[in-house]
Amino acid sequence: MSLLIAALAIGFILSLLALGVYISFRIFEFPDITADGSITLGAAVAAVLLVRGWPPLTATLMGGMAGMLAGSLTGLLAMRFGINRLLAGILTMTALYSINLRIMGRSNVPLMNENTLMSEAERLGHYLFGKPNLAVLGWEVSAHDAALMLIVPALILAVSLALFLFFRTNLGTAMRATGDNSQMIRALGADDGLMVILGLALSNGLVAFSGALLAQYQGFADVQMGIGMVVWGLASVIIGEALVGTRQLGYAITGSIMGSVLFRLLVAVALRWGLNPNDLKLITAAFVFAALILPKVLASLKVTQRRLARA
Repeated sequence: MSLLIAALAIGFILSLLALGVYISFRIFEFPDITADGSITLGAAVAAVLLVRGWPPLTATLMGGMAGMLAGSLTGLLAMRFGINRLLAGILTMTALYSINLRIMGRSNVPLMNENTLMSEAERLGHYLFGKPNLAVLGWEVSAHDAALMLIVPALILAVSLALFLFFRTNLGTAMRATGDNSQMIRALGADDGLMVILGLALSNGLVAFSGALLAQYQGFADVQMGIGMVVWGLASVIIGEALVGTRQLGYAITGSIMGSVLFRLLVAVALRWGLNPNDLKLITAAFVFAALILPKVLASLKVTQRRLARA
């Protein structure tokens, strides 16, 4: 049961990463790999502030704001300086590795003895349930895990709802329209470059916020924790689109969350069946490959079946 709860918790936390990747890759069609560095940036900023005694929520929000700055930098490089979009993300991600090391002062910052959102969730669980362990569907669950499964999904739901409402405002609609047709936005007198910069800031802010939460859940921030996270987020988005079957805004946001949770559950099952943790990135890449080609294969099979039926 603890493995299932851990998989669900990490899946929900990384759903913010999936939402960030959805904004950059799907709304703006911007191949932004800054996320590999910004998720670590959010974790590094939050960890250092927590060690210095900052309130957990404030430290987490500051981590998200740091990610917004990183995304803005990528946007500026691409839209104001005319650097290739992919290269702009690579430059920012590369610079963030050294910046993250500078912020942390070392490669790893432990948080086991610090006051974090997870430790506050544990205190809340003891307050709500009044005992260290609970019986849920015949399984023994700690009060900490029970409180965590109440708080984390509620937080993700609040962020997702705020994101949905934002993209229905005038500014959010302009940002979405920029991704659909930047020439039309320029013809209407709007600054499409500014829209992209704001979109990347929002995208990497969500990614960094996810990193700040992940560091507190794991109990440490590590300079290597962001490697391959863009692939993880893209896999979640693709799986989510396959689940909901549409790219409409509300369904796409819901699908990204569902895809992240399902993807983490698949990884947990693979680890449970004896997968070598060293092969985790390889398996992640294989999942993404399967998610990319499976819809095309299914569509091809449907076309073939229709032709055979007509024949």
